[in-house]
Amino acid sequence: MLTYDKYLATVNRAIERLALPDSPAGLYDPIRYTLSAGGKRIRPVLTLAACDAFDRDPMTSIHQAVAIEMFHNFTLLHDDVMDKADMRRGLPTVHRKWNEETAILSGDAMLTTATMLLSIHAESRLATALDLFNGTAMKIYEGQQLDMDFEKRLDVTVAEYMEMIRFKTSVLLGCACAMGALMADVNIEMQQRFFEYGENLGLAFQLQDDFLDTFGNPDTFGKAIGGDILNDKKTWLLITALGEDKTGTVKSLLGPTDNPAEKIEAVMKVYRDLNLPERIHELIDRHIADAIEALDKMQLRDEAREFFVELALKSATRDK
Repeated sequence: MLTYDKYLATVNRAIERLALPDSPAGLYDPIRYTLSAGGKRIRPVLTLAACDAFDRDPMTSIHQAVAIEMFHNFTLLHDDVMDKADMRRGLPTVHRKWNEETAILSGDAMLTTATMLLSIHAESRLATALDLFNGTAMKIYEGQQLDMDFEKRLDVTVAEYMEMIRFKTSVLLGCACAMGALMADVNIEMQQRFFEYGENLGLAFQLQDDFLDTFGNPDTFGKAIGGDILNDKKTWLLITALGEDKTGTVKSLLGPTDNPAEKIEAVMKVYRDLNLPERIHELIDRHIADAIEALDKMQLRDEAREFFVELALKSATRDK
């Protein structure tokens, strides 16, 4: 097994070498711009590492790894249009730098490019790879729709929220892991176990994001704290507080405010009074435990197990 940074460097080199056409520039320049912004790239790293875990050259899965990263970035282009987001990874979003039409069309091109990349050297595994990829994509679209629906509701349950983030975020990490296992030619049971690992890792990752948006350090998290509170975003924290806050404080503060800092502080106080920071980390820890349990069912060699266990544990304690 390699280190995370070495898998990441391999992914970055492959992305830099993508032979995207030069013309029309209005279609391809936004794709280059998006990919050049970097990011954690945990999904393609998971694909390479999962392939490597079964003693196959990780380069066996490099095209599929880049396909998954391309698909992920396609979803971000369209999400930014729907969310009217101005910044992504410290840069203006594509629809702000160009326009919404460009973001939609370049996103469409990224989706098709991802499918083309997925098929390279897939050989007899192509049908299974496409089933996995397309099934995952449909779940992500469903998750995005649920997230949009939640904006109009005050009765969203924790169970509904967990299902939404499982679809919108977690299944792509599961797909990334299972794709690497598939390219290593292991059986369907091992692919499913790796999917379970990635799915639970994704749930823990998103819950930690929810925590950091409210309780993180802005200097390390990389953005202002309290955005979810100001936007009344249905997170585990807000949904739980709405159900348990007997004072009615949180519900009374929903909507626009003339004093953002005061709203953030008042909601955070309720969260603390309900012990939500500790409780969300208990939930995160349960998903990390489930991820590790899925690993143990695969009986990986010690080096591979250690890599994935360490990655899971770090996701629960990361500060950015």
